[in-house]
Amino acid sequence: MKPTLFSALSVALLAATVATTQARALPPPPTDTIVVRLPNRAIMTLVVRDAQQLRQLPQYHLDSLVARLGGYIKRADDAAKTATTDRVTTQFFPNQDAPGQNLPEEIRITTHKNKAQPGASTNRVDVALDKAFGLHMRIDENGKKVYSTGSSETRQARRDSMRADRHERKSSSTDFIFDVGLNALVNKATYLSPTGQPEAINLRPEGSRYVNLGLNYKQRLGGKRSPLYIVGGPEFAFNNYMLDGNYKWVNQNGRTDVVPETNGRQYQKTKLATSTLTVPLMLQLNTHGSSRFHFGAGGFVGYRLASWTKLKYYEEGTTYKDKDHGSYNLTDWQYGLQGVIGFRSLTFFAKYNLNDLFRSGQGPQAQTLSFGLRILGN
Repeated sequence: MKPTLFSALSVALLAATVATTQARALPPPPTDTIVVRLPNRAIMTLVVRDAQQLRQLPQYHLDSLVARLGGYIKRADDAAKTATTDRVTTQFFPNQDAPGQNLPEEIRITTHKNKAQPGASTNRVDVALDKAFGLHMRIDENGKKVYSTGSSETRQARRDSMRADRHERKSSSTDFIFDVGLNALVNKATYLSPTGQPEAINLRPEGSRYVNLGLNYKQRLGGKRSPLYIVGGPEFAFNNYMLDGNYKWVNQNGRTDVVPETNGRQYQKTKLATSTLTVPLMLQLNTHGSSRFHFGAGGFVGYRLASWTKLKYYEEGTTYKDKDHGSYNLTDWQYGLQGVIGFRSLTFFAKYNLNDLFRSGQGPQAQTLSFGLRILGN
């Protein structure tokens, strides 16, 4: 191995070690250069910014670093001589070999065979301060030293890692949420219709949709690495209850009932819809790292803002849509339980109303269960 390569390696390792102690960032352009001529005619060039940096050099254990580098070079050369490929890369880990001496974590020595000049070789050395970024130096075909701070993929990986770490350390954040799902009626009781026949509410599943928009404020509980959060915020929800079969919602005699159509009209859609303002309060567990699993459970309270029925039917060549606003004896104040579970950006939700859908004795007995997919946005 040529002496000039050894000198270039020393310069790269020295610059990398200084960068480690200064917030792992590359130093400003150098203003002083110190050339050390060794007895064997090798030249070691030290690039420093000022005298203060020069006084700090002894703490980097350069003698240990240079001694180890000589052994690494010999081992890389031996590996290249017996290799059948045009390029051989050997990895070494000085910091593991000699802990506590402020040495680089990794050195990669890559030897390229020069096909134009048999027996000659062009070598590249990468000095990585950690897995994500470092100072890289290579000697080009003209013998010139070329420095870089790593590949674009490496730099992007480090930025993504830092961004994820900042997100994990944030004590609070606000997310926009969009829920889309379905409604089902549970704990239904059979009741006598106006005709005196036992009836029960049967919904059309695909038509009984649930949509919710809101802002969720998330506050960390405990230290900056705690995975536990308290979550709350205003939400605006729409519930649709679409009947199955040729039935409709009617208000009569102070009650809201589901009755069949008797005049021969065929309904394409017949539904009862509500809009509600709710405020949830949940405890949520967010795991950090690659898993990104989250789970939350709690309750909610809300108030019904509006309600209406809609009938859609086709008659004598014309499509009609009859819409009628009213309370329909629905419960104004609402409360219940809710939960979310997800992995990374995929989140599912479920909400269960503990209150009855209608006021007691003024409509069919049933409670609402909503479930579906939640989309989060920052």
